[in-house]
Formats: sequence, C-alpha cells, structure tokens
Amino acid sequence: MTFRLGRIERYVLLQQLRALGVALAVIAALVMLIDFVEVSRSINASGNASALRVLGLVLVKSPSVIVQLLPFVFLFGTLGAFVSLNRRSELIAMRAAGISAWRFVLPAAGMAVVFGVLAVTLFGPLAAAGDAIWQQERNRGSGAAAQAEAQSSVWLREGDDARQMIIRGGRQERTTGRLMDATFFIYTTTPDGQRSFSERIDADTASLTAGRWRLTNAVGAQTGQRAVRYATLDLPSNLADEEAFQRFARPQSTSFWALPGQIERIESAGFASTAYRLRLQQLLSTPLMYGAMSILAAAFSLRLMRLGDLARMAVSAVLGFAFFFVNQFSAAMGSAEVMPPFLAAWLPPVLTALAAFTLLFYTEDG
Repeated sequence: MTFRLGRIERYVLLQQLRALGVALAVIAALVMLIDFVEVSRSINASGNASALRVLGLVLVKSPSVIVQLLPFVFLFGTLGAFVSLNRRSELIAMRAAGISAWRFVLPAAGMAVVFGVLAVTLFGPLAAAGDAIWQQERNRGSGAAAQAEAQSSVWLREGDDARQMIIRGGRQERTTGRLMDATFFIYTTTPDGQRSFSERIDADTASLTAGRWRLTNAVGAQTGQRAVRYATLDLPSNLADEEAFQRFARPQSTSFWALPGQIERIESAGFASTAYRLRLQQLLSTPLMYGAMSILAAAFSLRLMRLGDLARMAVSAVLGFAFFFVNQFSAAMGSAEVMPPFLAAWLPPVLTALAAFTLLFYTEDG
C-alpha cells in the first residue's frame, strides 16, 4: 500500500504552512521584543552598549526561547489554518464530498513531526550555540567572568567504580593549567558499595598530562599510617587535559549531537548527569509533542465545524497551555530525580497524543 498526497491534502498542508509562518512570526516578534528589553537592561547595567550590539545579542539569545515555544506555534498555527478553512466553508465542502478528516489531519501531523526532527537536529544546535554565546556575554557584562577569574581555588572530581578523587587546587596557572598548593582526597569503594576515605595527598604543584597527575613535593598520609614524603608522585587520571578545567555547559547550551558525549564525560568525572539525560530525552520526544499539538488543534477545529461553537478554540488553547505546564512540572520532577528522566520527558507528549487522538476519534467516528 503506497501513501501519496492528493490535491486536497496538499492544499490543506499549504494553508497550514502559511498559518504556521504567521504564528511563528508573532511569537518570535514577542520573544525578541521582551529579550531586547532584558538584554538592554543586563548589558547596560555595567556600561553603555550600542543598539547594534544589543540587537546582535538578542539574535543569539532569542532562538533558544523560541524553540521552547514551538509547540504553541504548531497549536495556534494549525488551529488558525483549520478555523480559516472552516470559515470559508471549505471543510464543509470536503466533508460533504465524503472525505474523511483523517486524510488531511494525519498529513498535517506528519509535517509537524518532520519539522520537529529538523528543529532538534538542525535549528536546536544553532539555538544552543547562541544561548552559550549569550551566557558568556552576560557574564562578561555583569562582571561574573572577571569574578570567576579572580577565584583562587579550583575543585575537580574524577574516578571510577573502585576509586574516587576530589581535587582542590589553591590556584591555577593560566598558561600551563598547573595547580598550585593541590590537595587530593582519595576515596575507595568497599565491597558493599560504600565510599570510605582512604588517603590524603598534599603537593606543591599538580600537572595533568598523558592520563596522569604529576605531583611534586608531595606528602601523603593513609588512614591510620604515618605521612610519607615524595619528591614526585604520579597518580592515574581519566581526565583529558584539554577538558579537565572547563566548566560543563548547562543542558540548554548543549546541542543534541553533543549531549551523549557530554553525559559520558560528566559521569566519568563522578558527577550526576540527570539534567543532561532529561534534556536528551526531551529533545528525542519533541517531534511527538509537535505532532500531538497539531492533531489536538485540528480535532478542535472539526468540532467547530460541526457545532459552530467558537468558544472551543479558547478551550483548545487552554488545553495546550495545560499540557505545556504538565511538561514543565514533569521536567521539574525529573530534575529533582523524583521521576526517571525517560518518564519525565516522554510522559507529557504521550498524554498529549492520547488526548488528541481520543478527541479526534470521538469527533470523526463518534
């Protein structure tokens, strides 16, 4: 069985594309207007900034917000397209000709899913890169970056299932990355899975090269034993020297393609990667959310055709916002590790899709 779009399906898709473009333009304009005020306030708080620079920062900041609001673009865009067809009695003519609503609703949902894949794989990484640039510029403008440069201590953590090391450097040389006045706290894992303190090592310097820490003028003391001095001491490390002292980018500033590697690096360093796993699952579930929002809007539009009740358009908007807040609440539960990241990310889109299909079945098939 082959699937091809007829003239009616192509016409409906064209009307939906136009409505989606209008909805995207309206939402993008509102977001950029709000961001322009926020960026102007943030940047000009520490000094004068030209309007051109503020506009440039808005252009790199706004895409990350627009991506989060894209479900509403598909909700209101699809709703507007089908309501417009209804007002021109085109849906009535289609229904009178015996055309099932599934013929033009499912292609519209399929197009939303395709756009969801493109948003995650193409537009999303660009938005994440822009968000990272905005965070750097905001920190630089507010003086947070200068304050971070002035901080004296550096903290690192690394290890595996058998051993964990917490590393503190009194200060770090910017040119070589070497830690001065370094302290290593070493913990071992007991057979029952508990972590126990094993050894402390203090060193004048600590350099990370070729998968090892090279300590000079070190003093080590194990639990219940006397201190031992070392002129030089090597400790194995699983940190890459070019990444060890870099801060992990926040999940929203990490692209879809970089998230798996970021998760692996964070877990290998001994940190929790819940927020990044949640972000990855949310991106994977994005196409389903777009398709569900499109079906939900189309189903309400069919109800408008039959009942002539324009108030249902407001109900569909409220229901769309409700699912959005369910998504935000579920994400908060996932970040707090109350729910597994997979469940927290996929539950709202699945609920939205079930509600949309239920309404469409009830409207079309009774």
